[in-house]
Amino acid sequence: MDLASGADRGTTERVLTLLGLLQQRQVWTGPELAERLGVTPRTVRRDVERLRTLGYLVHAGQGVGGGYQLGPGQDLPPLLLDDEEAIATAVSLLVGAGGAVASAGDAALRALTKLDRVLPTRLRHEVRALSGSVESFGGGRTPVDSEVLMTLARACRDEVEAGFDYPSGSEVRRRRIEPYRLVASDRRWYLFAFDLDRDDWRSFRVDRMTDVSVRTWHFRPRAAPDAATYVQESVASRVYPHQARFLVHASADTVRAQIPASAAVVRRRGAELCEVLSGAGSLDFVLMHVLLLGHDFEVLDPPELGGRCRALAERLLSAGAAISPAPDPDES
Repeated sequence: MDLASGADRGTTERVLTLLGLLQQRQVWTGPELAERLGVTPRTVRRDVERLRTLGYLVHAGQGVGGGYQLGPGQDLPPLLLDDEEAIATAVSLLVGAGGAVASAGDAALRALTKLDRVLPTRLRHEVRALSGSVESFGGGRTPVDSEVLMTLARACRDEVEAGFDYPSGSEVRRRRIEPYRLVASDRRWYLFAFDLDRDDWRSFRVDRMTDVSVRTWHFRPRAAPDAATYVQESVASRVYPHQARFLVHASADTVRAQIPASAAVVRRRGAELCEVLSGAGSLDFVLMHVLLLGHDFEVLDPPELGGRCRALAERLLSAGAAISPAPDPDES
């Protein structure tokens, strides 16, 4: 068979899309899948049978609360991985998810949640045992429990409510949330979620969570802000008592190379301009950090920071006035 017909290609793409949907969430109803795929429920049933023929274990529940669910099978589906390859892949992904490279950690966790969906039960125990024997060293992210990461990743994927204990001031309180995304910075893992008790979006440090648990209650996804942008702005500015914005006369790429993503948000304002948003315990501290970048800049916000600039300039001029200027070598 040289080339698949157009109809065959359409069916193949649809079945692969169906497989992807089943990997994203715990349970889908037939009408939900039909709407996502743009087909009839009868076509969905046929495509499910095609997946089963290929070796994927797809459960079908009846009645209220029933639906299609992709489950672990006795053998790995035709991803063409044997047991040893599957274990090695899962352990590598676990290490990558908690490793020092942020971009690799994101991709590793996403891949691990997909592999976890179809990993046979007998292999999960081996993966857990082996992952506990692997460590890493060097700079990088604050270590977190891989089981907690996986629990939260599954909750995001399956769109189910979760809860955990979290420090707030001098107390530790129970938080009830709708989890949306796990976000990795250069230093830590964060959960972007909707806080049900505070009725607002929040970001949480995963390493501060304890007693993490998930419910079977599904939530309908809300219109959400961009997770990575929200978490970065929270980490870089919103958690501090003072925030400031600057217009820096340098390209965004240049300034991003000078400031860690967890310390400031850098927004492009043209080829040779960018906006820097940062926060700290005092406005003087933020001002000094921007000054030390070595670029011309302007204060955008808050207005009182202009006065701090003038006070700092006078202080520096006064400090420099006490030092005699170095002799000009050309005049000797």
